Amino acid sequence: MRSSNPVFSRRGFSRDNGYAGFNTAPQAGGNPYAQAPTNPYATNPYATNPYAQQDTQYGAPQAPARGNVMTMDDVVSRTAITLGVVAAGAALAWALLPVSSTSYGLAIGAALVAFVLAMIQSFKAKPVPALIIGYAAFEGVFLGVISEMFNERWSGAPFQAVLGTLAVSGATLFAYKQRWVRVTARYARIGMTIAIAFVLVTMVNMLVVAFGGADGGGLRSFGPLGFAVGVLAILIGCFFLTLDFKQIEDGITYGAPREESWLAAFGLTMSLVWIYLEMLRLVAILQGDD
Repeated sequence: MRSSNPVFSRRGFSRDNGYAGFNTAPQAGGNPYAQAPTNPYATNPYATNPYAQQDTQYGAPQAPARGNVMTMDDVVSRTAITLGVVAAGAALAWALLPVSSTSYGLAIGAALVAFVLAMIQSFKAKPVPALIIGYAAFEGVFLGVISEMFNERWSGAPFQAVLGTLAVSGATLFAYKQRWVRVTARYARIGMTIAIAFVLVTMVNMLVVAFGGADGGGLRSFGPLGFAVGVLAILIGCFFLTLDFKQIEDGITYGAPREESWLAAFGLTMSLVWIYLEMLRLVAILQGDD
């Protein structure tokens, strides 16, 4: 359930054994021959106990050493570091780069560098903190310039977008914790199909607009159609967040290596950046053309 696109695929810690988040235990009254979920981090690949490892001398399962496994504290601290770098980069860009065509060009360049770093990380067998921090820094520069541009035309839009992002992400976490949203393989397939289709259509729309084939931005205009597309984009961002929450939950349950917390921070940061950018557009649309 992984692709090479960092926006869509780094949703699952298991690099060699599939997506651990979609392992499901056999249900009572179901197929008696259904395979129990396996722990992708266990020494014994057939172990069903998330914390069991095979004793090499006697063959008895033993508890693994817990000092080097991922915890929620690890995820929170790495995510705080990554988001802190994004915020610092945005603040510096806002303060040092006045709104101009030059700063806009620098923002696009920073976004491309961030994308390249994200792609490199997506092909790595293990998380590389330097790549993730670098991605966060350049993404922050891009966000800082774009946010300042929006603020020049729609005063207060970035602050409202931050509040909206916090509200949406908090609501998504609450819905996930209440099990109103259940991340299953079918849920992921449908959501990923919609997300990929959305990105492809958006790219085609950008090309059409660039060559003068659509007025006002087409699907991404600042009118009612653009608002509806923006709402859909935010819902897709919420879908990404639920996959992030699932991978974190499974990583902790199955005893993922501590270094995988960087991957969790990377995923959460990308999802929150997605939601913030779409929220910024929605706030601008709601404020109207001042």
